Amino acid sequence: MSGAIAGASKLLEAIAFDGNGLVTAVAQQAETGEVLMVAWMNREAVEKTLATGDVHYWSRSRKQLWRKGETSGQTQKLVDFHLDCDGDTVLLTVDQKGVACHTGRRQCFFRALRRGELEIVEDVLVDPEKLYES
Repeated sequence: MSGAIAGASKLLEAIAFDGNGLVTAVAQQAETGEVLMVAWMNREAVEKTLATGDVHYWSRSRKQLWRKGETSGQTQKLVDFHLDCDGDTVLLTVDQKGVACHTGRRQCFFRALRRGELEIVEDVLVDPEKLYES
């Protein structure tokens, strides 16, 4: 067993997957520290991410594994993989190509409380319909 595979095995053992076999995954732009999105990973998503360097997630709504950017072209390459103190959240530092959010924004946290109202604080960079054209 190679060192990389052995390390992956130790990481997988340390992750506290929930009752549905999922762990919360926070994606952060490596160079800037910008939080891009939060998603879910199952064991297979973690394994594929570590094996390929392409970030994979588990879609709770579609109930399937997906590689970030597989339909939109807006990919995430893994830079580093961190596990929090309780083992129940992972932090993925990534190199995001294009937008991270399915709404066409750079990141998913584009709404903020301003003057007692929820306001959109980030513009759409790519028309969401164009992200998923076949």
